[in-house]
Amino acid sequence: MIYPIAEYEWISAIHVVPKMGEATVVQNKEGKLIPTRVQSGWRVCIDYRKLNKVTKKDHFSLPFMDQMLERLVGRSHYCFLDGNSGYIYVPIAPEDQEKTTFTCTFGIYAFRMMLFNVMLLLHFKDV
Repeated sequence: MIYPIAEYEWISAIHVVPKMGEATVVQNKEGKLIPTRVQSGWRVCIDYRKLNKVTKKDHFSLPFMDQMLERLVGRSHYCFLDGNSGYIYVPIAPEDQEKTTFTCTFGIYAFRMMLFNVMLLLHFKDV
């Protein structure tokens, strides 16, 4: 999915942030129960803001959830797909892989595949 890269024009930094788990209730010093989320690990984020500023935006963006729900009104069937537990891998064109370059303590790497957390909501016309 990633490979070491020696020549690059674009490079982005990695940030490691706490990954929050399920909500739970804890008792504070005054004895009150407070809902909170417990840290369950770490999430690696890559800061692509510089690349996003110069990227041409897609004319056909994804619809908002309320638009999708409006399309489902009156339908007898719908299908919810999460693409293999929420993740789907899309190949990146070889000439564009360099744009995904990121740096970490182990070296400098680029992605061969786009990593998304994708949820697809499809609807079918009444038969």
